[in-house]
Amino acid sequence: MPSTRLLGPNLTRRRVLRGLVGGGVGVAALGGLGAAQAYRFGVTRHTRPLPGLRRPLRVAFLTDLHFGLFIYHSSVRGWVDATNAERPDLIVLGGDQMDYRAEEAPTGLLDELRRLKAPLGVYGVWGNHDYGSFGKYYSPHYGPARADWSMRREALRVAYADAGVTILRNQGQAVRDDLYLAGVDDYWEGEVDLNAALTGAAHLLTLLISHNPDLLPDLPARMGLVLSGHTHGGQVRLPLIGAPIVPSKYGQRYAMGWVTGAHSTPGYVSRGLGMSGVPLRNLCEPEIAVFTLMPE
Repeated sequence: MPSTRLLGPNLTRRRVLRGLVGGGVGVAALGGLGAAQAYRFGVTRHTRPLPGLRRPLRVAFLTDLHFGLFIYHSSVRGWVDATNAERPDLIVLGGDQMDYRAEEAPTGLLDELRRLKAPLGVYGVWGNHDYGSFGKYYSPHYGPARADWSMRREALRVAYADAGVTILRNQGQAVRDDLYLAGVDDYWEGEVDLNAALTGAAHLLTLLISHNPDLLPDLPARMGLVLSGHTHGGQVRLPLIGAPIVPSKYGQRYAMGWVTGAHSTPGYVSRGLGMSGVPLRNLCEPEIAVFTLMPE
């Protein structure tokens, strides 16, 4: 589907090129094409009927912001402005909001996220890089693993709530008389409990948020719609070949776009907004996905 191209506020060119060199990317990337694509984003719009929905619903889906690794508050500001301009009923964050050293605080991120506006609220889930930012595991970027990582996770949940974002970790709630919104913990680093997330759904249409699309084959019953991120669409895609690397045990199956899970549940895997590993994208534009969901 065609997208509306927007040029978000970027890092400096010098900082981008320094990141490319440090990441070991080749001379071609240093030409600037991949870096330019990395900091342009689009709004993709999708219209889909959902059985059980009684009236239209407009949902904005932002995922994989990766704040702290090549992405700072200026980029998030552009994404927030574009999201608010779509006037969604509901805003959902799909995980990997954070990607910074565990001793730091995502103040700039939360300052921008608190500007998101939707009458039904703003919700999110955690992703594997969020767990790195909690300090659950060691990496050169995050620093040493921390014994208090679960306490940091709780402190950040509270900080998100103060910024107007409700994190759903194996939880859900009715956001309308015909819609139950559920969110599960991260598939790689958390503890997924679908039954807990779906408690209270009853007869309502369910919109499920799972950072990682690898959950799709394990759905216990048909959902209305599942939204995921994590893969970045491969982040670097090549002509004819597609994405050489997709962080999924199912390979290309859930790389990006519309997919199908267990019980014929429709799912959408967003290309996300930020980057992991290197500040580079190719043929894989960052996206804010906006869904106009209609009664069937």
